[in-house]
Amino acid sequence: MTKKRKPLAARAADAMGLAYVGAVYVFLLLPIAVIVLMSLNAGEFLTFPPQGISLRWFGALFANEAFMRAIGTSLQVAAIATVCSSVIGVAGALYVVRHATRLREGLRMMLMLPLMLPEILTAIALLFFLYASGIGTRTMFGLVVGHVLVTLPYVFTNVASALYNQDGTLEQAARSLGASPWRAFVRVTLPLIKPGIITGALFAFVISFDLFNMSLLLKGIGMTTLPLQLFDYLRWDFDPTAAAVSTVSIVVTLVAVICVDRTVGLRSLRFG
Repeated sequence: MTKKRKPLAARAADAMGLAYVGAVYVFLLLPIAVIVLMSLNAGEFLTFPPQGISLRWFGALFANEAFMRAIGTSLQVAAIATVCSSVIGVAGALYVVRHATRLREGLRMMLMLPLMLPEILTAIALLFFLYASGIGTRTMFGLVVGHVLVTLPYVFTNVASALYNQDGTLEQAARSLGASPWRAFVRVTLPLIKPGIITGALFAFVISFDLFNMSLLLKGIGMTTLPLQLFDYLRWDFDPTAAAVSTVSIVVTLVAVICVDRTVGLRSLRFG
């Protein structure tokens, strides 16, 4: 039995759709490929196409104490901000979706406000608040608070979406069978919304790791993150070390995505 072929117009539409999707992927991935190739450049300057292939600039990066300290600071701040954003975002989403009534829209807008306002304005306002309250920027506290403000909406949005798609009667059934509110949440609700939590945490970590404006104004004395260190480096040097730094950032993001894929699987995640 022969398989019926699609009409010519349908095949042409499919081909155009595939071409469009392919063009979008090329547009998104080509800059990343160019940066990676530039980081392998054997020449003395940041140029494309590369003048030979070499790993010398990765060696220069890992031998640069300033960059290594900046990477450590960025990882530390991103990890703390991710944990704080996840805890606050989950609690906020639970209250807004399950318990808020008249104040629901107002609370939702308040939690989403840092995403709507320009990041630089949020950073300036937080800087004034820190100095007016006497806290200042002597420690990492202000920097972490700024990163939490920026990343919190991503966690809240993903967890709230998971909660809206979840059947709330399941938790009520657990409560009716004698489970305490905390036990019902841990054994029933938490596994159901875990993909949304992990998605929001992944977004929070990646965004915090690359945050620039907030870090520029709120960093402590003698403290710098990777984006700031890269910006300062490019003011005076223009060698492929900068591309090597960008490649390391790409690798960190890929590692985070792979870890999520190995633990819960990317297909189980609900993106927004």
